[in-house]
Amino acid sequence: MTSRIEKVDVIVCSPSRNFVTIKVTTSDGLVGWGDATLNGRELAVASYLQDHVAPLLIGLDPDRIEDIWQFLYRGVYWRRGPVTMAAIGGVDLALWDVKGKSVNRPVYQLLGGAVREKILTYTHTVGWDIPALKDALDVNLARGFKALRVQSGVPGLDSVYGVTQGVGGYEPATRGAYPKLEMWDSGKYLRHVPKVIEAAREHVGPDIELLHDAHHRLTPIQAAQLGKSLEPFGLFWLEDVTPGENQEALKLIREHSTIPLAIGEVFNTIWDFKDLIINQQLDYVRCSVMHAGGISHARRIFDLAALYGIKFGPHGPSDISPITMSASLHVDLSTPNLGIQEFMGYDPLVSEVFHSSYTLKDGYLHPGDNPGLGVEFDEKAAAKFPYAPAYLPYARSLDGTVTDW
Repeated sequence: MTSRIEKVDVIVCSPSRNFVTIKVTTSDGLVGWGDATLNGRELAVASYLQDHVAPLLIGLDPDRIEDIWQFLYRGVYWRRGPVTMAAIGGVDLALWDVKGKSVNRPVYQLLGGAVREKILTYTHTVGWDIPALKDALDVNLARGFKALRVQSGVPGLDSVYGVTQGVGGYEPATRGAYPKLEMWDSGKYLRHVPKVIEAAREHVGPDIELLHDAHHRLTPIQAAQLGKSLEPFGLFWLEDVTPGENQEALKLIREHSTIPLAIGEVFNTIWDFKDLIINQQLDYVRCSVMHAGGISHARRIFDLAALYGIKFGPHGPSDISPITMSASLHVDLSTPNLGIQEFMGYDPLVSEVFHSSYTLKDGYLHPGDNPGLGVEFDEKAAAKFPYAPAYLPYARSLDGTVTDW
């Protein structure tokens, strides 16, 4: 008798930060876990899933992953958008988890098998000033990382997204019912960041890959100026130099700099990337596997990129759960045009709820060989961490004008 989807549960919990988890249970007793976290809009996705998607799944054949994806995307009038695609992506991950468990194989084996032995990984390295940054570089080099994203404070600004004053890591989202305000000045940033990257390159030498994220804050000509100024330091990539909606901006940047460009962590379909890929205006596709509709759709984006010599580097912050991180690794291991995988890491509380089989060694990740995605969710532990509102900060220019995130 064909297995059917018998039950779909949506669980929101907050072990250090909020996560939306999907539990798909089949009639033959298998359980698949999916992640549908959307930072700062978790309850919107949870409602979309619980109220609109879950009832549609009951009674369907879980083996028909592609048909279910088409049904959830093409079978409704309203398409695309982060809430819809995170929900579809979460279901897709859960179904791939079920599929792997049903045949007792890790998901990467169902995607054609491994094309590499391990996955090059970068982590975040931050320091409020250059001496602190050098100390942070040494810490991550000692951990074995071969690639490091470098961010620092900016003289004249009291706070900078992603950088903590003092010792320790950072948590981008802050608890509370209203996002934190940060003041921003692109001129101060543009004058300072070349000094930061130069100091980092001199400190780590030529063989360590360095990356930098501008967090969408620049105009096209400012982004071109930044790319040109950073060319001598051999960046692996310069990320999100302008808002993702302004795709024409990347043409201007290309005219002035050969620095590799990465963009797309706020994109969620192949349609967002299509023109950028075909016109070869970027070098790395940055979408999260889950936010881009799951494994089924993300692979289409990466395959299109491969036709044009473009690689992918999946978004891997702490606001996707270990389920999406593991799904990314299964795709990474089995897809030829991988560039690099982001790994921000997690607060220790997260491991109380999410039990993962992936491993990190000497700057490389591997998803492991457990059946399915290799992450199990502890519902009893999750119940100890109820949802609490938390939001990423927003920015205003020094004159008080809201500026791009």
